[in-house]
Amino acid sequence: MRRVRPGTTVSHGGRGSRAASEERALTSVAAGDRYRGGEARDLPRLWHVTLSVSGEPAPVAEVRRALEQLAHDHPFLLTSRYADDHAEIRYWEEARDLHDAAAVALRLWGEHRRTAGLPPWEIVGLEVIDRATYRSRVAAGHGPVPATPVGVHPFP
Repeated sequence: MRRVRPGTTVSHGGRGSRAASEERALTSVAAGDRYRGGEARDLPRLWHVTLSVSGEPAPVAEVRRALEQLAHDHPFLLTSRYADDHAEIRYWEEARDLHDAAAVALRLWGEHRRTAGLPPWEIVGLEVIDRATYRSRVAAGHGPVPATPVGVHPFP
């Protein structure tokens, strides 16, 4: 996915590409921002994100410290679980659509690898679901364990 500036065109590799006036820029929504016109599909929505990463084993204490630093730098993180060779991060993202929420999630690990001291692991899984789906899973008993405390924890 490439960022697109308003008023520019991008070839999507085939017929049916959007005209310049139809192209949307990838944007994040700041906390507290309000919707000010436009189409209803452009309203920010909440998306539950689960990001899974994996790689060569690293000292568990360093993994924990790095995830705690990431949570400190970005308090939107709900829960992080980790082991010496993999981790899972769950959080809520506010975005216009699933594509924007997924794009932000896919950049999270790489963009904060150096500043938080995260291991050089790769993203091996990503799930992005809307709030209604998240709630229905929890209600059906298929969501995250309700007793899972917020914060950084080792895998059981």
